[in-house]
Amino acid sequence: MNKIKEWKVEELSAEQRRVYDDIINGPRGNVIGPFKVWLNNPNLAKHAQSLGAYVRFESNLPESLSELSIITTGRCWSSEFEWEQHAPLALNAGVKLKYIQQIANAVRPIFNDERLQIVFDFSAQLNILKLVSDDIYKRALDVLGTKCVIDIVAICGYYSLVSMTLNVFKFKSNTNDWPLPKVENLNKMLLKV
Repeated sequence: MNKIKEWKVEELSAEQRRVYDDIINGPRGNVIGPFKVWLNNPNLAKHAQSLGAYVRFESNLPESLSELSIITTGRCWSSEFEWEQHAPLALNAGVKLKYIQQIANAVRPIFNDERLQIVFDFSAQLNILKLVSDDIYKRALDVLGTKCVIDIVAICGYYSLVSMTLNVFKFKSNTNDWPLPKVENLNKMLLKV
């Protein structure tokens, strides 16, 4: 991180420390990535961490579908740090490695599970086209239901904010375990109609 001053825990204000403690004592257990930036604006950090806790740990989507939406968003934003954090979580949640690698290379995977296909197509369209086709929307609604469709939008929106933060403040990958190739064109991720 080279665009914003690193802070030390002992230097945090009382307001910053409350948010820091909420994050440390919550399901995340640590303060990394965007939270290192957001804590410089503790009111934002408080609300962002609350929304993030919902979309990551409490949404109506099973973990595999949630992590798929997250890595699709991270790929669309070319966020290396986000990718390295969530690609292994997607794998652990049951998304096959071959699909994760296709997404890393900005190629639309063809899933055997209709729910995975719908979440990928919905997330890819939303991130790349900034809208979702009526067909994908209807399929998502029919198969997943209204609450899950709203949660996919929330996940894509939240992780776009995360990815923007990571990209603007130059968070780079911490490991070579999950490389995210540079791509010029994301259109191979889209459903052909």
